[in-house]
Amino acid sequence: MKLVVIGDVCKDVFIYGDCKRLSPEAPVPVFNPVETIENSGMAGNVVANLSAINPNLQINFHHNFENITKTRYVDKKTNHLFLRVDDEPKVNRIFLTAQLIEDVETADAVIVSDYDKGYLTEDDLQYIAVKAKWSILDSKKHLKPHTISNYSFIKLNESEYNKNKQSLIYMRDKVIVTLSSKGAMHKDVTYSSPSPKETIDVSGAGDTFVAAFTIKYLETKDISTSIEYANLMSSIVVGKRGVVTP
Repeated sequence: MKLVVIGDVCKDVFIYGDCKRLSPEAPVPVFNPVETIENSGMAGNVVANLSAINPNLQINFHHNFENITKTRYVDKKTNHLFLRVDDEPKVNRIFLTAQLIEDVETADAVIVSDYDKGYLTEDDLQYIAVKAKWSILDSKKHLKPHTISNYSFIKLNESEYNKNKQSLIYMRDKVIVTLSSKGAMHKDVTYSSPSPKETIDVSGAGDTFVAAFTIKYLETKDISTSIEYANLMSSIVVGKRGVVTP
């Protein structure tokens, strides 16, 4: 099975430590780092999840080359997030090479993971969907109907869905809304998580959902089964610290 992932990639850095006192200079906690974990985030996390769920996939990944870094300072004992620092340089627009176009046209599925950092414009999103045989979009943009009309599915979280409701009026068959611990919704039907667990960290759960849904849908062509499977995989990662795979 050949998949193409297109989108913004970053480095996720989790610095775990403890805070045992307040600074004498200001009423802020003094953070003592004890462990650092790094991994590929955003679209890179989609790729990591695809590979974890099915190591036999052929995955072509097109992404920015600028170094975006998200650094989180987290209490190791409680997993309380003290601070997130984002280093986001200007990201150049995607370069639509002949290789990328060929990859899109010949793939069984195209996943567009658009974190709206500058790599993909609305014209790019529209063009990719027209060229792809099957595609799913996960975007942080304010979407327009002509941009998204050719996607097979559009995955949004609840906040993103509410922001884009007007654009999605005539596309309800395509829209899947993730609802955090409540599961996911499609066509006003809510699919609860089949294995609810204590939520420790939601970082990257949306990437897991998209990856799992895509793999299961290509296998079954059944929306309900695919959403339930994606809910299950997502419930695994939110029960762990940081950005992880199931």
